[in-house]
Amino acid sequence: MKTDTTLIPFGCTYSPQIPELLTKLNISLAISTYQAGKVVFISPKSQDALITLPRSFSKPMGIDIQGDKMVIACKDEVIVLEDSKPLAKHYPNKPETYDSLFVPRTTFHTGRVDMHDIAFGEKGIWAINSSFSCLCLINGNHNFLPVWKPKFISQLVSEDRCHLNGLVLENGAPKYVTALGTGDSIQSWRDDIASGGVLIDVTTDEILFENLAMPHSPTLYKGELYLLLSASGQFVRLDLKTKEVEVIKELDGFCRGLDIIADYAFIGMSKLRKNSSTFAKLDFSDKATEAGIKIVHIPTKAYVGELKYEASVDEIYEVKILKECRRPNVLNTINPIYKKALAIPDATFWAKEEPE
Repeated sequence: MKTDTTLIPFGCTYSPQIPELLTKLNISLAISTYQAGKVVFISPKSQDALITLPRSFSKPMGIDIQGDKMVIACKDEVIVLEDSKPLAKHYPNKPETYDSLFVPRTTFHTGRVDMHDIAFGEKGIWAINSSFSCLCLINGNHNFLPVWKPKFISQLVSEDRCHLNGLVLENGAPKYVTALGTGDSIQSWRDDIASGGVLIDVTTDEILFENLAMPHSPTLYKGELYLLLSASGQFVRLDLKTKEVEVIKELDGFCRGLDIIADYAFIGMSKLRKNSSTFAKLDFSDKATEAGIKIVHIPTKAYVGELKYEASVDEIYEVKILKECRRPNVLNTINPIYKKALAIPDATFWAKEEPE
């Protein structure tokens, strides 16, 4: 493992082949860690070294990217950002450094409803509202617009009854969701946390798979459905015809956050809180002592490499691939520098300092 001492306080060790792989694929990675309150970009500094850029957001969870747009589900708001390569080139703090710059464009005030997975769709921004056990649209007309809830949920109420979490879109519309239980009372999913999970077809209301071990991060890739079973530490492929679950890799830890490109699966790994009554119920809770990313080559089911955080990051929710981004940057709405990033259809500007 290689250590990058320039990443303090987000110090990490990583397999020496990871920078070369990211360079070859022409990608960077984005992870969300709600525990640290950060979205972290991981990029190849060279073919031999990585560099990370952590940016503060309030309890960031789900992330989606569509073209030049990115959306982040936060504690009580959803933030839409847009990439501007011209603004990146002339970023005042480090000009001629970045090839992409995601700038905040729209903020939706959702209230504290515990949004999890989020995705751009044909009708707008879809999000999993875990608090109200529903799938909703974020459009600015209300805090959220409930569109669908599992058939076993009797009413919309802020009780996190089944811990709905994962979302898959197909052809721009919601297709599959995951939940950690099927109860209809306040936080009843905790009763069978290790094996009560389900995958549901939103279009038919049918439960396609049950008795899943804390399913997270469902992902469609080349027409096949993959997900992570967090409670058993497994990366699996679901056969929607035979209803069989194929284990691709035993990860030996708490896995959550998945994205795939060129047959490489990038998987988030979390360190479990020792004082958590929820995580203490998992069989491997004493082994989940590291947070980072593991890379699996799907056809061979082999590890390609891994990154381990030495500090700052304990729990990862989302992992997303930033395509054609070798050195991306992202601004939040906390630091006022984002207000100086101006874009109109045919031009971009960095506003000058106002005179005293």
